Amino acid sequence: MTPLVAAVSGPRARLLTCFLRLGAQQASSLQLHTGAGLAATNHYEVLVLGGGSGGITMASRMKRRVGAENVAVVEPSERHFYQPIWTLVGAGAKQLSSSGRPTASVIPSGVEWIKARVVELNPDKNCIRTDNGKEISYRYLIIALGIQLDYEKIKGLPEGFAHPKIGSNYSVSTVEKTWKALQDFQEGNAIFTFPNTPIKCAGAPQKIMYLSEAYFRKTGKRSKANIIFNTSLGAIFGVKKYAGALLDIIQERNLTVNYKQNLVEVRAEKQEAVFENLDKPGETQVISYEMLHVTPPMSSPDVLKSSPVADAAGWVDVDKETLQHKKYPNVFGIGDCTNLPTSKTAAAVAAQSGILDKTISLIMKNETPVKKYDGYTSCPLVTGYSRVILAEFDYNAQPLETFPFDQSKERLSMYLMKAEMMPLLYWNMMLRGYWGGPAFLRKFFHLGMH
Repeated sequence: MTPLVAAVSGPRARLLTCFLRLGAQQASSLQLHTGAGLAATNHYEVLVLGGGSGGITMASRMKRRVGAENVAVVEPSERHFYQPIWTLVGAGAKQLSSSGRPTASVIPSGVEWIKARVVELNPDKNCIRTDNGKEISYRYLIIALGIQLDYEKIKGLPEGFAHPKIGSNYSVSTVEKTWKALQDFQEGNAIFTFPNTPIKCAGAPQKIMYLSEAYFRKTGKRSKANIIFNTSLGAIFGVKKYAGALLDIIQERNLTVNYKQNLVEVRAEKQEAVFENLDKPGETQVISYEMLHVTPPMSSPDVLKSSPVADAAGWVDVDKETLQHKKYPNVFGIGDCTNLPTSKTAAAVAAQSGILDKTISLIMKNETPVKKYDGYTSCPLVTGYSRVILAEFDYNAQPLETFPFDQSKERLSMYLMKAEMMPLLYWNMMLRGYWGGPAFLRKFFHLGMH
């Protein structure tokens, strides 16, 4: 029995089991269709920029709409990562190797993989340019370029990562350093930071704090640890219901939270972190650390910042309900690179993919998009090695919960879903274009509960 099925009982569990089996069958049958090598072309019906979760998912969906030979994905990286699991890698609960697969293995069969970096977008001429000088034209463009990590905006980084006692779960090259710093901890300050920019998975900076606290307890070091969460925000979490539950945990576990504190410098050789007080510009504070977890400032990828598709802040400017670009009707955006006013998570990408698929199919038929994205996103707040608060919410920061129980409570079932079930769902269904989020499950679980 899967953890998801274990969370429910009776006829609902049976129906859910059938659904999961069906999904697995659909996914396995897909592997039978291998596309023959295609002649290189410079024009595609659908061009997808980015081979992350949004890009691969949409390439799979578009392949079914227009045929594999009419779709291409532009992506320079050799490996594709399931990044939500890095929280558990940084805490020693999962291996980094389990999070990555070769990009070639996730590109839908028959779809062209253009192994290059996008350096220019020209939506007025329906084309893009890559770093190897190639110009590629398109009929429809899907921008899924993700978000950029700006470690260098903190003085002393990224070179500071060469020193011990400092890590970051946000990068493949620094996530294992978090686990090392956790293991090496003896006594003193363990500091966790949240930057003064939009970021992907806004819960992750505090998840590693809860896991570290649990690890210190397990290893008998808790009494020697002063655990500090320095966040640039003015609240612990944006949704009231979950914020209340988290504040209870913070109080109960004796964690220190300082609001409006932004990390501006790391003096790694001295083990010192410098924070600016956002309420009093110019005022800084130096704190020594025995362990430091850095969440870097993030921004829209540089190629987008200066492009015609970006808004004033550099994000892809899309309609928040249809994901269609506000100025260019044949351009669409999905995921972290967009200006959608919701949290940047893989769960949000899943929900957006179903909406965007429908939007594009209608636009291809010269019809008006009808399906509306409600801002659904999810953040499994890991609060220990076997506990998760499953936060799910919409554009209005109102809970939009899937299960018929109070998700603001810490649960083992939700931890098992986060650690075991979601990666399976990601690799086997979402990337293959068969998972558009749990909206149908939500309707099913809440039948007769109004």
